[in-house]
Amino acid sequence: MSFDSAPRHAEQAASRPLSSRLRDAWSPRRAWQLTGILIMGMAIYFVRHEGWPSNVAFTFGVTATLIGLVAFASRRVLFSTALVAAFIALVVIGSDVKWKYLGMVLHAYDVVFYMMSPDTLWYLWIDFRKELIALGVAISGIVALAWFIHRNDPTRVTRKVAAIATAAAAMVGMLGDLARGERPHTLFYWDDLYVSSFYSSWAETVATLWRGQLIEAAAHDPTVRAFGTPATCPMREKPPHIILIHQESVIPPSLFPQIAYDKSLDPFFRSGDGSLRKLRVETYGGASWLTEFSVLAGVSTYSFGGMRTFVQSMMQGKVHDTLPQTLERCGYDNVLFYPVPKHFVSSGKFYSSIGLSEIHDFTGQGAKRYNERDRFYYTNALQRIGEQVSRKGAPLFTYIITSVAHLPYKDTHSPDMAVPGGGPGTDPEMHEYLRRLSLARIDFEWFRAELQKRYPRERFLIVQYGDHQPIVTRPLLGIGAETEAHNVLMAPDSPGFLSYYAVDGINMTVPPLPDVDVLDVPYLGTLMMKSAGLPLTPAGRERMRLMERCQGRYYQCKHQDEILAFHRRLIDSGLLVAR
Repeated sequence: MSFDSAPRHAEQAASRPLSSRLRDAWSPRRAWQLTGILIMGMAIYFVRHEGWPSNVAFTFGVTATLIGLVAFASRRVLFSTALVAAFIALVVIGSDVKWKYLGMVLHAYDVVFYMMSPDTLWYLWIDFRKELIALGVAISGIVALAWFIHRNDPTRVTRKVAAIATAAAAMVGMLGDLARGERPHTLFYWDDLYVSSFYSSWAETVATLWRGQLIEAAAHDPTVRAFGTPATCPMREKPPHIILIHQESVIPPSLFPQIAYDKSLDPFFRSGDGSLRKLRVETYGGASWLTEFSVLAGVSTYSFGGMRTFVQSMMQGKVHDTLPQTLERCGYDNVLFYPVPKHFVSSGKFYSSIGLSEIHDFTGQGAKRYNERDRFYYTNALQRIGEQVSRKGAPLFTYIITSVAHLPYKDTHSPDMAVPGGGPGTDPEMHEYLRRLSLARIDFEWFRAELQKRYPRERFLIVQYGDHQPIVTRPLLGIGAETEAHNVLMAPDSPGFLSYYAVDGINMTVPPLPDVDVLDVPYLGTLMMKSAGLPLTPAGRERMRLMERCQGRYYQCKHQDEILAFHRRLIDSGLLVAR
């Protein structure tokens, strides 16, 4: 080549299209190297962020299966790997954004929900326009890159090879899934397991779509009358103020005779009639929002199947006969004292949609820690009650969620307080838990005494309940102490789901409580209404009938057909939107 021809060749090369130059630069060796880099990058991410080995194996196996399926269709390995890697990147980014705003990761039903809800899409466009535009640009870029790679990918395989590789990958995924066992749905609130959670969510999403609705319900029966919603709430006298206390991780230690504890705790768990009443909840060791939902909405979270962990998110604006809404129609003002940020697991939006519009969360109350002494929340509630009484306004419904008994139990809460814990030989964490029960008892007794002292002419109904058992009961249930709470799987009848509820009054007489051995949690809100002497809605009356008919059971009622028929009437009455 002459010296004067070199520039001409360089000019010719530079004038060629970029795609042509990139295609020539791609040797099969380089393409396979890039494929290996992408696979290695995904594997490293899974090992670092997808938890335990069996979950990593499941995640990698499903990912490799997806690559294999695309390769079977396209016969291009680099194209298939890059496409799946881009998909995973979108899942991770989407989960990260969702976690930031809602405290939960991406779920397969999100895709279905947003595609079926133009109003929600419009809401997203109004509030998250920049993010949606960025997503659109990213997807467009991925499509363009995928098209280019598909046209120029030299990493070709036969469909036979792709099929064998896909089958092997699927086997790895299935073995990983078997090894990890049935994973609880609370994992969808972990900020690390983005990819495996998204994969796992498809099975329950498909099951929900097959069922055709979020909640289990009987088929439509045109002969059954819909529930009416009374516009008024006639009463003979001014109703009492109602205080509902969600005692976080609080249970009577008497449920476990093998626990050595200070017996002065026992009155704390008793109703005004002196009895200890058992409550059956639907979660263990965490996921308090499940109990909150059942108490407020009056239906079982079990009825939502695999989607139940998302009830607060999915049912925003879809429940119209909740406890706060009913109280609002009876003239009550509603207020919530919440110990964590209100965006946690989308709780704030759910509460607002069901009539709890005045929410004082972690930030609003000026909390310095997530498990403040209960007196902190009671003090704030007393101030709000005082404002209401001084105005001589409407009766007040106050929902207080405490937090002192929340884990972890390795640190001593309020070490300056000399309170009894467990007896000699008690496990250190159980000892600390029992100390915190003593703190809870002291603060509740102070709160009750303050109500009596400050408002001698006001009537109060006080209902409290334990939302779930603490993880320190694992050994007492035959579960290894090293087992994480989210890994504990139990049948609905397990003693691990037993808690308590207590009903008491100040300056009022509480009507007799139901004579049932154990009350299922969906009945508690309606029972509170009845105890306050408030008229029940038609749906509330039917719920009380079912409570008697089922002897306190709900999801496992022997007359399950009547429970499902109740759900159908709620749906047909517009009180529950099931999609």
